[in-house]
Amino acid sequence: MKILLFGIAKDIIGSSILEQKLTKDGVTSADLLSSLKEEYPELSKLRSIALAVNGEHSLGEEILREEDEVALIPPMSGG
Repeated sequence: MKILLFGIAKDIIGSSILEQKLTKDGVTSADLLSSLKEEYPELSKLRSIALAVNGEHSLGEEILREEDEVALIPPMSGG
């Protein structure tokens, strides 16, 4: 599965794209985000991270497949 990273999430992980294999069936996008927060604790310090699965906004309930593309979108700042 391809994980696209933006903004501070990209800085924390050190790459704009992360390839990851699903280790079991039934993994949701929320499960994926939780496991990434365990692997990269700095992600937990962000006030929110929006998810998108295959270009569509995700509420975290989607069951992921190996061919999916998930985007992690941290909060935006600016003015």
